[in-house]
Amino acid sequence: MPELPEVETIARGLDKRIAGDVIESVWLGSKPEPLKSPAAEIASALQSKRITSVHRVGKHIVFDLAVGNSSNGQQAQWIVHLGMTGSMLVCSPDSERQKHTHAVVGLASGRELRFVDPRRFGRLSVIEKFEAPGKEPLQIAPDDFAKLFRGRKTPIKSALLNQKLLSGVGNIYADESLFRAKVRPRRRAASLTRNELALLHKGLRRVLQEAIRLGGSSVSDYVDADGKEGFFQLRHRVYGREGKPCLVCKTPIKRVLIAGRSSHYCPHCQK
Repeated sequence: MPELPEVETIARGLDKRIAGDVIESVWLGSKPEPLKSPAAEIASALQSKRITSVHRVGKHIVFDLAVGNSSNGQQAQWIVHLGMTGSMLVCSPDSERQKHTHAVVGLASGRELRFVDPRRFGRLSVIEKFEAPGKEPLQIAPDDFAKLFRGRKTPIKSALLNQKLLSGVGNIYADESLFRAKVRPRRRAASLTRNELALLHKGLRRVLQEAIRLGGSSVSDYVDADGKEGFFQLRHRVYGREGKPCLVCKTPIKRVLIAGRSSHYCPHCQK
């Protein structure tokens, strides 16, 4: 599933390429699963609107829509959640339409914006103002970050994945940040010391920022708005490296299940 760095990469690419463009046509497929808002409502909200900007909120791509050229004329926001296998692609109209295309937005520039999702866990909706349920990992202060985990008996890995606490963190970057903080994923969140939480806050920010610079991690279906893969998977220190030697101490990396999710860690470096 695309996580914060992947969604940020896609949103930045879309903003650079289509901000200011006008939506001239909207086609939505017949599959009901991707439509969180009614099809007619989505089409009406998008039709003839100008895309003023594209940005990320949590794991969601947010398209700000307006009528005309006024910067104060925002009418609604188009919200795209990519689910596990979704992608947003800017295409030429004459390029082959992929089998699992569920939305095609025709732009005044002559291009098309397509939402493709083979497994149909992604969601499309329109709303006046979208807000993520949790804190933004790249903006939260260290003290506020530490407060999120006070008194929590759940494993720290599960707490990091709780979108009501932090919006955008997923499996890959939770594992990678815990390794950098030298904390085992099964540790109870409340057991972490102030110093460990400070290291985790710092490690999480650094991992996310580095992953954004490298265009995210392409470990499954993820590609950016141009259809290109990211490169951060080449920097993974624990995620997906079960049985391989730790890059620091050479101890084999272990994988365990925590709340049904795979977690990778070094049994020597992480305590």
